[in-house]
Formats: sequence, C-alpha cells, structure tokens
Amino acid sequence: MAKRQIILDTETTGINPKDGHRIIEIGCVELINRRFTGNNFHVYINPQRIIDAEAVAVHGITNERLKDEPVFAQVAKAFFDYIQGAELVIHNAAFDVGFINHEFSMLRPALPPVEQYCTILDTLLLAREMHPGQKNNLDALCRRYDINNSHRTLHGALLDAEILADVYLMMTGGQVSLNLANEQDNASNNSGPVAIQRSGRLKVIRASEAELAAHESRLDLVQKKGGSCLWRN
Repeated sequence: MAKRQIILDTETTGINPKDGHRIIEIGCVELINRRFTGNNFHVYINPQRIIDAEAVAVHGITNERLKDEPVFAQVAKAFFDYIQGAELVIHNAAFDVGFINHEFSMLRPALPPVEQYCTILDTLLLAREMHPGQKNNLDALCRRYDINNSHRTLHGALLDAEILADVYLMMTGGQVSLNLANEQDNASNNSGPVAIQRSGRLKVIRASEAELAAHESRLDLVQKKGGSCLWRN
C-alpha cells in the first residue's frame, strides 16, 4: 500500500493559541512512497487580528498582506480533506498541531483533533534522538545534511515545508527516486509480467522523453532553490 506523507508547516500571528493567536499561512508538500508528487497545499489566511511585531520579524507577513485573504473557516474543509489519513511530518509538531487543533475547535461545527485522523512524525524529536546534544533546528539540520537553504531570508510555510521535506528524506535514508510526472501512467502501461534477461549482459532501459522532461524539470527546481546540479556541470 502506498504511504502518503504530508510535510507541513504553519506561520502564525504569535506564539500561543491560548492567547488568541491564529494561523496565517499553511504550507504542505505531499510525498507518496517518499516521492514528491507536486500535489502541494498552500494558503494564506486572514487572522482577523493584529500580528505581533516579533512574528512579522520572523516571517515578514503583515496584516496588510492578508487583508484580502480568506478566513480559516473558508479553507478548513479543503485543508481537512487534504491531510485526512496521511502521516504529518512536522518540525516541532506540538506547535503546529496545537494551532491547527485550536482553529478546528473554533469552527461550528468543530472538527476533531488532528490526532484522530492523522499520524504525526515530529522531525525535531527524531533529530534529537539521532543527534543528541546538538542544535537541531531546521537551519542546523540543513548544514548537517548539506542542504542549501541560502535562498531563505525569512520563514515561510511552503518554503519551510519544502526544505523540511529534503531534510526528512536525508535523515531517513535519502529519496527513493526523482518524482516522475508520468510515473503512474507508465506503470499502468507496463502492468504485464516483466521478462528477466539472462543473456549474461545487462539490459539497458533508456529513459522515455516524458521521463527526461520530468528530470529536467526537477533540475530546474533544484537550481531555482540555489542547489547545485552535477548533471549540468
């Protein structure tokens, strides 16, 4: 069975939902069987309250930027449907899950806590187990696993989710393969038995045009995010 994971991050108006703080941005990156699918989820949200100056200094999102964005109630169902049944991979999960559950609890009718329909993997706890006594924030993990995040000057939910996805894959053994946009189509077109070649020579299976195009698209994304592409050097 395919394993669906959602790498998730939020930005908020402040530190504690018990003080009335709200979510202002949600960013999610979908992995299925450790492959990027491109089926991501990203919204900005009007919090209907003032954003703390300290929070703006971190993420750069102002009330003026959010004045025409939907309120949480308007995006709640789409968000719920997107994450339902997945494993959520979150850095410092208690923070984000606390805010999400707070937002869901204020809906009428309220939605149940995230833990009732998703499993949760906290990469901060995982990193502390793997690297005890060391810094384990996202920037430190990027340095440790040689992930280029120099393009990030401010925090942003989708950007941080994309970076965390790379960190998580490196922490847990690396990405299985590049995401191929037509992978499922190719699989369905080749669903018959595969003959095993025993001629003593390796059979060379060349990439299709669609696979090459998907590979180039992925390299474009790597370069856009400041990475180095060995294939193009």
